[in-house]
Amino acid sequence: MGMPSITISFNEKAASAIKRGERGIIAMILKDAVPEKNPINITSVLDVPDELSNENKEQIKLALMGYINPPKKVIAYVIEENPTENEENPDGNKKDNYKEALTAFESIKFDYLVVPTVQTDEKTQDIVDYVKAQREVDKLIKAILPNAKGDSEGIINFTTAELKENDKTYTTEQYCSRIAGIIAGTPLNMSCTYASMTELTDCTRLARAEEDKAVESGELIAWFDGEKVKLGRGVNSLTTTTGDKGEQFRKIKIVDAMDMISSDIKTTIQDNYIGKYANTYDNKCLLISAIGNYLDSLIKEEVLSEASIGIDIEANRAFLKEKGIDTDSMSEYEIKTANTGSSVFLMAKISIVDAIEDIVLPIAI
Repeated sequence: MGMPSITISFNEKAASAIKRGERGIIAMILKDAVPEKNPINITSVLDVPDELSNENKEQIKLALMGYINPPKKVIAYVIEENPTENEENPDGNKKDNYKEALTAFESIKFDYLVVPTVQTDEKTQDIVDYVKAQREVDKLIKAILPNAKGDSEGIINFTTAELKENDKTYTTEQYCSRIAGIIAGTPLNMSCTYASMTELTDCTRLARAEEDKAVESGELIAWFDGEKVKLGRGVNSLTTTTGDKGEQFRKIKIVDAMDMISSDIKTTIQDNYIGKYANTYDNKCLLISAIGNYLDSLIKEEVLSEASIGIDIEANRAFLKEKGIDTDSMSEYEIKTANTGSSVFLMAKISIVDAIEDIVLPIAI
């Protein structure tokens, strides 16, 4: 007879979790002659269209370099390089090509957004606002932006002023695509901290105190260790921590894992559970068991250190009280197994494994 489909689907998600963590999808907005097919899906350098400018080809190739692994693909949306001044949309509003691209990306699945001309065109705040709005509606994307104090786990603020490859110098803005590729190519059981960029020969150098201050300010930086250029600590731009979003939310690795788990659980429930099962206690247990197996698999892969999930008894109690049911005389089991209409109230607790980044090793002589 086999296992119910909801269990199979969660097992499949768990089996591919590390792979998907290693191979994220990068969305990129490029200014160029708009091709007939837009956006363009690119999985290797062989897919880069010949008609793009050399600068845009380079941006795509930088992203595809990856880190431990290459990104799964780059989705490039091309906007007009020189739009007609004061051109209007059919609704009478001034045409905004960046908005057109961002609207298109709303219905496209991706993980990281990068815009090589975002600072030059003064669109940084627009992208920050877009990412925050998308995360509010559970599209858990991140953007790698130059000099963007987004104060958000969804905004990665890359700030190194210059990066040198022999005689060629890249600006912060020009190298965000490379940073996006590194992050997208980092496995979920690793972090991008100290990722080497072996193609580079030097970068803007900061004093150690300046490096520490930058990291504390939510800046992702590159630094030269005397032999090679590396990324600093893998942090995003979040600096205002709260009870709901503590220090862990500042780590790129931790947020990537949280986003993946949230997306996996949500999409699998939507595709394989909602509307397909009667809301009985047994079927709630089926869902709990399936999610629990998924989380256990992530423990084995060292993405999580511990996890638990079960019915939220207090939420069940509140639901029953709202329906006029006297819960004072009900046992915990009766509340847990009670009919809750079309609602399923669950609660989970997970602990995400961080990467080794700080080593204390006193050596006695």
